[in-house]
Amino acid sequence: MTADRSEPVEGFAQPRQVVEAPLLERVLHGTPTVQRRAMAKAITLLESTRVDHRAQGDELLTALLPHTGQSFRLGISGVPGVGKSTFIEALGLYLIGLGHRVAVLTIDPSSTVSGGSILGDKTRMEHLSVHEKAYIRPSPSSGTLGGVAEKTREAMLVCEAAGYDIVMVETVGVGQSETAVANMTDMFVLLQLPNAGDDLQAIKKGVMELADLVVINKADIDPDAATRARAQITSSLRLLGLHGRSEHAHHDEGIWHPQVIEISALHNRGVDSFWREVTHYQTLQTANGRLAVRRQQQASAWMWERIDAGLKQRFREHPQIRARLNDTTRRVLAGELPASTAARQLLEWFD
Repeated sequence: MTADRSEPVEGFAQPRQVVEAPLLERVLHGTPTVQRRAMAKAITLLESTRVDHRAQGDELLTALLPHTGQSFRLGISGVPGVGKSTFIEALGLYLIGLGHRVAVLTIDPSSTVSGGSILGDKTRMEHLSVHEKAYIRPSPSSGTLGGVAEKTREAMLVCEAAGYDIVMVETVGVGQSETAVANMTDMFVLLQLPNAGDDLQAIKKGVMELADLVVINKADIDPDAATRARAQITSSLRLLGLHGRSEHAHHDEGIWHPQVIEISALHNRGVDSFWREVTHYQTLQTANGRLAVRRQQQASAWMWERIDAGLKQRFREHPQIRARLNDTTRRVLAGELPASTAARQLLEWFD
């Protein structure tokens, strides 16, 4: 941009040229206000689908990477209405009181009709969202399965580089499929309601066997039901540990065993007990080396996930595919060509 070299007019203040520091520097070393704006810009850049933005985002992320890895990543999931936002706000304010800086990444479901998202989780956390030691970023799921957004991992790294030592990811909360967050966080917390079903219902939930800690929220509404739910889920987790994931086997005292606790986030009861469990988990899993292995496995899975996504995008953009995709799709819809045959033909043209 060429600077305005016109002569100053007497009696009028001239606009001052403001030169912003590079985005990387603002994320790493900016004042709280400048840093939050830079983080928002950085995450938006990483979420962009434009080719030039993706190249800039890759460069930024590579530069940020040496400054990441020092935070504790907490995944929080549960059915709609279980009180995830209330719990996160209570926990976030409690952690800030202990001296932590807290980042929250909330995922909002995208409409299959309009494609839009409400992104209203931030308004539910009215006290946490305005705190200078907290950063809340809502993102649309944009059709991504697993309860998270496509660029949630990248957003986590931006928050870590900015110095937030606790990063929480709140999933969409769609039922039994929000398992992706367990593959990108250090600890997966599942929130349950007191009357969530019997012990068989607890066992068959796919997310239950991935949970490191189960929290029965709203225990104050029906204490007896909360106690029964705790006993049922504890029994289910013990069964899953004996016959499911070997790292949850209860005969080994050197590793973490999933626990079940009761809290009331609305009344701020049990949050301190929850954090004691999290701290114990972090200490134990760091000492036995499982936390480091988990992050290495997640990094590898992230790479292959991005490869899959990139191959799918390149497939759609391939000239041969673009020329034949509409006609092939029409024939499949008309019943003239089996879908499996159509897929094989398209892949052959892609080769």
